[in-house]
Amino acid sequence: MTDFIATRFTLAVLDLAKSTDYYTSVLGLVIDFTVPGWSFLSRGSFRVMLGECKDAMSPAQLGDHSWYGYVYVSDASALFAEFRAKGVEFVQELADKPWGMREFGIRTIDGHRIMFGQEF
Repeated sequence: MTDFIATRFTLAVLDLAKSTDYYTSVLGLVIDFTVPGWSFLSRGSFRVMLGECKDAMSPAQLGDHSWYGYVYVSDASALFAEFRAKGVEFVQELADKPWGMREFGIRTIDGHRIMFGQEF
């Protein structure tokens, strides 16, 4: 059976330049490369492709369907503090959960929601 070796989330965004700036300057991702209409970004093994879709429905309009990923991290407390210092919008504060994760959730400027967690 073939192993899955990596994941790159594909996200529709309304303003590619604005979203790319948010993911790089606020969330700390780096630009791997760009092509017209797309930005390929990463931070460690977390990878996203942002595709500009100016006429698409905003993820903020999707409510609970705007969740798109759960990212395992080495230090959830440090990442939470980093994001708080940069003014990230949290949809869930940092908390220890009964399923063995210290986790928190954010909402991006496009309305996508992401969970970040660390096993304890």
